[in-house]
Amino acid sequence: MATARTPSLWLDQLRADDPTALHPLEPLDGDDRADVVVVGAGLAGLWTAYYLLEADPSLDVLVVEADVAGAGATGHGSGWCSADLGVPGEELIRRHGLAGARALRAALRDAVVEVGGAAAAEQVDCGFAYGGSVLLARTPSDVQRVAEHVQVAADLEDDVHLLAADEVAEHVRAAGVLAGAYSPDCARVQPAALAHGLRDVVRSRGGRVVERTRALRVSPRAVATDRGTVRTRWTVVATGAGPALSSGDHRAVVPRHAVAVATAPLTPEQWEAVGLPRAQTFADDAGHVRGERTADDRLVVLSTAEPSWPAPDEDRAAGRLRDTLLDLFPVLDGTPLTHRWRATVGATRDGHPSVGLDTDGIGWVRGLGLDGAAAANLAGRTLADLVTGAGGPLVRLPWVGHRSPAWPLAPVRVLGNAVARVSAARAPRARASAPTARR
Repeated sequence: MATARTPSLWLDQLRADDPTALHPLEPLDGDDRADVVVVGAGLAGLWTAYYLLEADPSLDVLVVEADVAGAGATGHGSGWCSADLGVPGEELIRRHGLAGARALRAALRDAVVEVGGAAAAEQVDCGFAYGGSVLLARTPSDVQRVAEHVQVAADLEDDVHLLAADEVAEHVRAAGVLAGAYSPDCARVQPAALAHGLRDVVRSRGGRVVERTRALRVSPRAVATDRGTVRTRWTVVATGAGPALSSGDHRAVVPRHAVAVATAPLTPEQWEAVGLPRAQTFADDAGHVRGERTADDRLVVLSTAEPSWPAPDEDRAAGRLRDTLLDLFPVLDGTPLTHRWRATVGATRDGHPSVGLDTDGIGWVRGLGLDGAAAANLAGRTLADLVTGAGGPLVRLPWVGHRSPAWPLAPVRVLGNAVARVSAARAPRARASAPTARR
């Protein structure tokens, strides 16, 4: 059940459907001008361009991409479109108060629906399936954490239900499950296909997209690239873990890594044993593993239990992930893994994503994480409102203008990650029976 490193499943599927899909568009042809320059053609950048043109079709919007649209973190992350921001609910309440945290959670829940609606309206075939998500508890400590998660979710008005083991099995039939929780606010999506489709929609609406054009520096009213300089009124930087482009970006994010694997398409009998009949996603609370059923009936699992720095040993990480997959679903023993890839995203020091627009006309989106398809949509709508001055509730959400503290220099990060890995390795994870959880 081993596999060599391959392109991500998401990019491979694009290429299989259309051999020309990943051929780059023309690069920037010398110096230029635009009303808005969006740096980065991942989901956050493309949603920003999409909603800018929806708000004001007369805007000259130019998207600048160093590779091809969707080939970065978007095309290497998970297939989740989740209302989860990656910040624990109690932390959101502590930082922003109950009202602010509730407003942000509500906007993210709406964003999941918006992604599906926009994809359908624009006829973007991205395998969107609104199946919800299941959190698995496989040890007594997991059960306690999941119960606390459900309580905080209720405080935030999220629709999350505590499940007994037999109720979890109605969604996913993983081994050793003691309890769990279910949220409807998550969908499955093919992220690279969504990005590719959005790129085409943006172009059809008059937006310009240039690829194989690397932004080198962003300053007020100008973006310098390796193909020329673009004069602009506003700039939005949506580059994930990419290099700092302005003075305000230095040490704002560091790379966070994950490793993913995909099985060959499973048989109907295997899916009967695994579950996920409505394309639900799932996560193992203690194992930092999440997974989904793809539109072509593969099982993809992704591990986030890897160091931010240095990059993980991909062979070992994939081996651990394979072992976890078989621990969850022993029925898959002998099923080949066809894809293995690494995902890298930009992580903020406090783990809190943010969007904003400075007075000098430079906007940003940072720290969306590996499951950020819905957050990217919300970021795009928010940045469009900020740039156009539309006002409204989105620009008042508490992640707007949030400033995470800068990361320390690299040697301190390396030491911190080493300590965290040793602590995690020493933590016990014994299985035992647990009290029955009820809805």
